[in-house]
Parts: sequence; structure tokens; C-alpha cells
Amino acid sequence: MGELRQLLREIEVFAGELPDFDPVLTPDDPVELFTQWLHHALRSGVREPHATTLATVDAEGRPAARVLILKDVGDRGWQFASDAASPKGRDLTARPYAALTFYWAPLARQVRVRGPVAPEPPEACTADFLARGTGARAESLLGRQSQPLADLDERDTAVAASLARLEREPELVSPTWTLYTLRPDSVEFWQGDRQRRHLRLAYRPTADGWHKQLLWP
Repeated sequence: MGELRQLLREIEVFAGELPDFDPVLTPDDPVELFTQWLHHALRSGVREPHATTLATVDAEGRPAARVLILKDVGDRGWQFASDAASPKGRDLTARPYAALTFYWAPLARQVRVRGPVAPEPPEACTADFLARGTGARAESLLGRQSQPLADLDERDTAVAASLARLEREPELVSPTWTLYTLRPDSVEFWQGDRQRRHLRLAYRPTADGWHKQLLWP
């Protein structure tokens, strides 16, 4: 264990050329700043910058986190999708509040979003499901996420059967597929610095817009 501890301490962080971040020049709306940072991440070659860690809590207060894909962001909030019968779907039914964390390591940038979560209307959920790739839809139609799996052959056989079903019925939609919207009560932008002079800027909603506040690192 001592060797691993030493290895972890020796891993370089905040390497490379890091972007500038002037909180004074930031827009009044966090969606605009998030969009700017996302486009910058794409231009900088960050892989899968739309991947985000979703954190939820179950009915007993036990936290869980997993990585999924951001579907959209706008005035309504930050959107992601999942099967309502999955562990994260059950968590959100029991406690409809969550947090999203984006981390773009090459830029030493982090965005944290948290707030109440609500499902979108059925037509929006259907449209999101049909926009997924064929393989993703085939797997979702099985409705077995996180259930015990006997072996990989069982998985492959079930997915193949689901793919064949989709070929016959291309408009099939999982009845439990759900598009969720997280309406933030806090959005934080974090810019790392080699000298640990990190910058943190938090947005919180007010009656007439957003309030911006610097935070200690």
C-alpha cells in the first residue's frame, strides 16, 4: 500500500497550458458560461466533454454516482436521460434532487450543477429514446440495467433478440425511458491553477436572474 500511496502522490496534476479565467468578464447567466466552456473544451480536443457524473441519493440516504451523457442545457435546466426503473431512476423517484459534475482534466476545469430534478412529458421522453443509436435502444428495451448477469452469452443473446425486434418494429419505445431536467439552484465554475490559486465562481438563482459570488478555493 505504501508504494501505491507514493505513486498517487507523484502523479502530476494541472500539467500543460491552462486557460485564463477572469470572473469579472463572465456573463450574467451560467448557461452562457457553460456553453462557452463546453465549446472551448471541444476546440481543445477534450474527449467526450458532454460526459458528466450524476450523483443521486436513494430512499435510505445512500449516495451513488455514475457517468452519463448530457442531453441538452437551456432555460429549463440541464437534461439527461435514463430508465425510470434503473437504480438512478428509482433514486430520483424517492428523492428528486441530484448533482452533475463535469471535469475537463486537460483544462483543469470543473463545473458543478445541483438542484431539483423532474421528468419531462412522455412525448419528450419518446423523442429522446428514438434519437438514440440502435444498439442503445436495443439494450434499453431489455429493461435489465444493474440486474445480475449469468454470463456474457446471456447478454449477447438478449441484445441480439432485441435488435431483431427493433428491425421489425423500428418505432418501439421503452415505456420507462425518461428524459429528466435538473433545474439548478447552484452552478459553480472551477478553474484550476498550478500554484493552487484556484478560481471558483458560483451562480445562484434570484427573483430576477442570477447572483454571482466568488468562493474560497
